[in-house]
Amino acid sequence: MARVLTPRAEDFPRWYQDLIAKAQLADNGPVRGTMVIRPAGYSIWERMQAEMDARIKIAGAENAYFPLFIPESYLKREAQHVEGFSPELAVVTHGGGKQLSEPVVVRPTSETVIGEFMAKWVDSYRDLPLLLNQWANVVRWELRPRIFLRTSEFLWQEGHTAHATEEDARSYARKILHEVYEDFMVGVLGIPVVVGRKTNRERFAGATSTYTLEGMMGDGKALQMGTSHELGQNFAKAFDISYSAASGGVEHAWTTSWGTSTRMIGGLIMSHGDDNGLRVPPRLAPIQAYVMVVKDGDGVTAAAHKLRDALRDAGVRVGLDDRVDTAFGRRAVDAELKGYPVRIEVGPRDLAAGNAVVARRYDGSKTPVPVADVVGRVLAVLEEDQQRLHDEALAFRESHTVEVSNLADAIAATATGWARVPWSAIGVDGEAQANGQGVTVRCLVRADGSVPGSQEEPELVAILGRSY
Repeated sequence: MARVLTPRAEDFPRWYQDLIAKAQLADNGPVRGTMVIRPAGYSIWERMQAEMDARIKIAGAENAYFPLFIPESYLKREAQHVEGFSPELAVVTHGGGKQLSEPVVVRPTSETVIGEFMAKWVDSYRDLPLLLNQWANVVRWELRPRIFLRTSEFLWQEGHTAHATEEDARSYARKILHEVYEDFMVGVLGIPVVVGRKTNRERFAGATSTYTLEGMMGDGKALQMGTSHELGQNFAKAFDISYSAASGGVEHAWTTSWGTSTRMIGGLIMSHGDDNGLRVPPRLAPIQAYVMVVKDGDGVTAAAHKLRDALRDAGVRVGLDDRVDTAFGRRAVDAELKGYPVRIEVGPRDLAAGNAVVARRYDGSKTPVPVADVVGRVLAVLEEDQQRLHDEALAFRESHTVEVSNLADAIAATATGWARVPWSAIGVDGEAQANGQGVTVRCLVRADGSVPGSQEEPELVAILGRSY
């Protein structure tokens, strides 16, 4: 396997690109910065969607869909938003063979167009809260593309809500942050994210507060896995999202937005992948157990089919590989590259002894198991290895995070991981200095790890790192 992929320790970026290609996750699109997500990669995204969508709906939001094209004037009505996105915008000036009377923007995000319709749909306090989500594609013209991490077009979900009070909006933005995003990323992706507040310098254009979930990748760099924003009344005033209050007056709503994207697939690869390929956490895996016929004969294929059916009946997402015309070694390497959590190898010799071999992707171990015990063993392994992947990633993060007391030491520490440093020792000027050296304040947290209400709170801790 060492020569199938470039070893991570030798060249981490090359390993990442090798894995995406060899595991058949994605390919570069025909326009620079775009990507084609192949079935192996898209099936992972579908599982992410399903897990996230269920949590979003439990939080009370409903799915809708809004246009891909947004009038340029909409963005200009929210000045901070335009300033934040201008370098990334794709603008259409011609359509149907004619110059358009007004240019339209290919959506970079949908606060403005959704704000326009919220203004139409909200009349009374009884219409609030209005909780919307959409699964869509967006375009942000990327100068330095990297598949899944930074592409000019990517897939995501974006939530947009309107509330009667600032307190309700803040509560909902944090509900999404913890009960949807953190719960999914930790419990399903197995990635131990740090949840915190972005500095004023790093917050989303037009927001009053931005909350973030930061994951440490296998090279010690940070990846922003998702964000949730309080937008105050900025967009409500720009688009006149107002309502008749219970008291009888007319007031502007308070809005939020929040999103995660196919960037999470990149995070999955770089958090859990090893020199043999991808390792997909069992709760996420489209195929949790992969039954493989080693060699046909002596009832092997029939036994493999029975095991497949028994696993499926037990609620396991299962695949079957009975392609005996292809060398078993090649098929096993392919399964390892794709990261199937468990392989059940069924061959004549083991079957004659009443066994099948259970191979674990987490550590590469192989164990003969009586055929009658395979289902129970697989169920146990799936739970064990889900936890083991999380614990391994957490141990890596902790061993690559250092406590320092000043900016210089913090910047030095980011060569191999993250630094935790008192925010008071960094401040706005120190943050700008760090940015000049390719280091960012990933987030601010309280000493107990909770999310602060503002960057002016005393005794905050800043997490500094280099990032994707």
